[in-house]
Amino acid sequence: MIAKGAMLGPDQPVIIHMLDIEPAAEALNGVKMELIDAAFPLLKGIVATTDVVEACKDVDIAIMVGGIPRKEGMERKDVMAKNVSIYKAQASALEEHASPDCKVLVIANPANTNALILKEFAPSIPEKNITCLTRLDHNRALGQISEKLYVHVSDVKNVIIWGNHSSSQYPDVNHATVSTCNGQKSVRELVGDDKWLDTEFITTVQQRGSAIIKARKLSSALSAASSACDHIRDWVLGTPKGTWVSMGVYSDGSYGIPPGLIYSFPVTCEKGEWSIVQGLKINEFSRGKMDSTAKELIEEKSLAYSCLN
Repeated sequence: MIAKGAMLGPDQPVIIHMLDIEPAAEALNGVKMELIDAAFPLLKGIVATTDVVEACKDVDIAIMVGGIPRKEGMERKDVMAKNVSIYKAQASALEEHASPDCKVLVIANPANTNALILKEFAPSIPEKNITCLTRLDHNRALGQISEKLYVHVSDVKNVIIWGNHSSSQYPDVNHATVSTCNGQKSVRELVGDDKWLDTEFITTVQQRGSAIIKARKLSSALSAASSACDHIRDWVLGTPKGTWVSMGVYSDGSYGIPPGLIYSFPVTCEKGEWSIVQGLKINEFSRGKMDSTAKELIEEKSLAYSCLN
């Protein structure tokens, strides 16, 4: 997708740096062979390496896909400790070798907390340049509304994912709209079923990742890759007027969310900068859900910091 221009547009040439661990070096070289064989006009160079310094050298955009997933029988703290050590090392390499204005997108779980660790150990990268992926959850929410209303997904906009990229996230449709032949209509009004929107819709989006693992015995691949392209594309090239997207970003205290967390907010992007959408009305139901996912992030943060000692 990156080599085809889905991430940075059809006129932007790219050089792709791919990093993997030593045991995967041969498979990584196979990916490089395939990229060469696809003869992408926009692909101006490929670096496939197991050396983190070589991988980070002069990169403008870093998409962090690597991490240790939690497997059966593993304690949360064990997973966190392994990811903390990975992200501490990656942060140091980015800090020293990436382009000074490098934009970072963390995908590997726990994404919000991995991004926070990366921010701690790469102090010279601006905090606004370190984000995590909640666009996949955002797109899942758009997809569920589109299916429910039998409308095209591109006619649905302005859902919000608040909080953590975990099952505590809060998919919020209170400000979402659908383009109809009679103009923009509210999703809540068109669905006409508050019970569904406040229960089944939320849990379906929260647990969609698990449902995909159950169905194909592997985690989301195509949808995750597509959402990562959407995240970077909108961040670099801007969001359409009147539309916001969800991004995990460093909290500035907006909507009463404690500063010092990487939390998913509704944002608009312009000229390579994101801004949190301000002034949205938050009802009591939403407030509870937003605070609950913030609480989980505070707990994850303290767990991660305990692994640093």
